[in-house]
Amino acid sequence: MKINTYKFDIIFILSTATILILLSHYNLLEKYIGLAFIPILIAYRLGQYSERRLKA
Repeated sequence: MKINTYKFDIIFILSTATILILLSHYNLLEKYIGLAFIPILIAYRLGQYSERRLKA
């Protein structure tokens, strides 16, 4: 069963946003919340790149 890439993108974005909101709610990301997005975006882009590479 092949998952649509748009659905996967939305699921990934919603899950990471939920995790960051929960961490922020419990005051675990007090000072550097903006820096928390950098590794998440890197992982997201690497996943997209590897998906395109493996299809070719």
